[in-house]
Amino acid sequence: MFQILQKSPPALDIRAGSTAARLIQQNGLYAEHVDVIPGAAGGPKGLGLQGLDRAIFTDFLPQSPRRRTLIGSSIGSWRFASILAWGAQEGTERLAELYTHLDFPVKAKRQEISQICAQMLTDLLADRADQLLQHPDYHLTVISAKARHLFQSDQNLALLTSIAGIVGSNAVARKHCQHFMQRVISQPAHEQQFRLTPDDFETHYQTLNHDNLQAWLMASASIPGVMNAVRHIPGAPAGSYRDGGLIDYHLDLDFHSQGIVLYPHFSTQIVPGWFDKMWKSRQANPNHHARTLLLSPSAEYLKQLPLGRLPDRKDFTQKGLTRQKRIQLWKQCIAESQRMGDEFLQLQHQQKFAERLQAL
Repeated sequence: MFQILQKSPPALDIRAGSTAARLIQQNGLYAEHVDVIPGAAGGPKGLGLQGLDRAIFTDFLPQSPRRRTLIGSSIGSWRFASILAWGAQEGTERLAELYTHLDFPVKAKRQEISQICAQMLTDLLADRADQLLQHPDYHLTVISAKARHLFQSDQNLALLTSIAGIVGSNAVARKHCQHFMQRVISQPAHEQQFRLTPDDFETHYQTLNHDNLQAWLMASASIPGVMNAVRHIPGAPAGSYRDGGLIDYHLDLDFHSQGIVLYPHFSTQIVPGWFDKMWKSRQANPNHHARTLLLSPSAEYLKQLPLGRLPDRKDFTQKGLTRQKRIQLWKQCIAESQRMGDEFLQLQHQQKFAERLQAL
């Protein structure tokens, strides 16, 4: 149960799309309203949401069990996979412990990094595939990207040429990235299947099962230039599969929600693709997020964290930050995230979300 909060700056920034704001102002926010939960790419930043994830999945959603779609890209898919496999309490703790204690050799090559992350994923899932694939309440949807043409190669020259081509193409228009990659959505073969409204990217649908679960989760987080592409995925067409955040960084998608899309996110903005980060004009489609309730760390909360921000992938190589010190700071940040979870539960208990809503 949530703790009674002392008077302090809000830990949560709360934003809502037009329909979500109207529904919450009229009816409040209850678990029965939530049918979709997205999880963005963003590496270790996802660990900084542990307390919020735990509150949502342990205390809030079980108030009204129902079939819900969880849509994750990169770390978003790993967050959800661990929660489904182990339950919210143990799942969030397991992911945080394994990720925080990752140890990469100095100047590690892509193959080494890929192997270390693959072992982490093996430890994360252990023997819990059944709990994930057959979960009675949650339908996991994993997003990855299928590389095209030269972008399929992990050779340095081919990879650098491809990245340069993607950056240049994306500068003209996001849709031109389709010449380098296609979206892949993997999900268990339940009666309920998530389908996107067709957009600029060709989308392939694959079945998530025991044979390919780890491969698809690995592909969803395989950052080009940092890790090798994932190949030879059982049941999938031949090819090279990469990080889902390349196309769907913060999941600017039509979720086909009939209620509320509850989005625990590490940012107050929804950036469509990874390569859109450099373009402030690349805003999310408001029609996609009319039903979205976006929960993010507030600026005041972030300032109070040990690093003044959430954990970041650059912390692994930041000069002057030893592994021991990084682990200590990350653990402090993860522990602090309980404040966001407590605040969310208190607002829900008192039905005061309407007082805090900002436009998304």
